[in-house]
Amino acid sequence: MTPPEQRDVALELERLRGTVEAGFARVDGSLALLVQRSDQIDKQLADHEQRLDSLERSRWPLASIGALAALTTAAVAAVELTGR
Repeated sequence: MTPPEQRDVALELERLRGTVEAGFARVDGSLALLVQRSDQIDKQLADHEQRLDSLERSRWPLASIGALAALTTAAVAAVELTGR
């Protein structure tokens, strides 16, 4: 038979073990949530990068169209000034 002090120590150690396990489970759940949010943010970032690249690719003709319009206007003005 074990003395009462040893039983009390064993009981307290068992309670402490349960508390530590519960704490680890809570921390593990929090870490899993953070990993999930990080994955979602990575997906959003990749989507935004793709959309930005698409916008940048579609924007380049605007400068070319503006330059062509300016050249056309200058040519028409020159023809008008020379009086044909």
